[in-house]
Amino acid sequence: MSKLHEVLTPQNSQVIFIDQQPQMAFGVQSIDRQVLKNNVVGLAKAAKAFKVPTTITTVETESFSGNTYPELLAVFPENQLLERSSMNSWDDQNVRDALAKNAKDGRKKIVCSGLWTEVCNMTFALSCMRDTDYEIYMVADASGATSADAQKYAMDRLVQAGVVPVTWQQVLLEWQRDWARRDTYDAVMNIVKEHSGAYGMGVDYAYTMVHKAPERVKHGERIGPNPAKQA
Repeated sequence: MSKLHEVLTPQNSQVIFIDQQPQMAFGVQSIDRQVLKNNVVGLAKAAKAFKVPTTITTVETESFSGNTYPELLAVFPENQLLERSSMNSWDDQNVRDALAKNAKDGRKKIVCSGLWTEVCNMTFALSCMRDTDYEIYMVADASGATSADAQKYAMDRLVQAGVVPVTWQQVLLEWQRDWARRDTYDAVMNIVKEHSGAYGMGVDYAYTMVHKAPERVKHGERIGPNPAKQA
């Protein structure tokens, strides 16, 4: 059986965020930058909910790129940021060591979200796959490039090299897989409602209109259905 036939699970995956920093985001033209940040944070919350080990790398924080998004840091306040100078994260021994430590538990599928796709993501993925038996799953909508063409041709090249293209919500739902998994159900629903746009609106609608969960109001502010009253 090809490894590509295996679904992502919380047990076979780890995540890396590469250079999710403001100066890198300023150059992104392949996706709306607010949508990009939303998707990055949604993916981060998914990794947190499923206890998937996560590595965060930064490049030239003080001299060029600025600090990692505070919304991402808030999800992983305990994580050490792996600072480097190379555009290629794989060049950094600390990054290689962090990934290897997680891979000891069989987590050979690396879910990657980074900036920019055509540089930092590209060089990391190609170098990592050249040197190891890791598999790279590139989260296309939680990564960005300096133009639409840059994103397209970078993703084309990555796919030709054996990288698997995915989206952040696809990863979230592949990890969940079965709605009978109640230990992560509420966390997934909260992530969906906050970060999944129309899907999240549909969840709110189902809660209130189908299951008749009352919408609670506090000081005039809508704060959603009361989970205790849900059917």
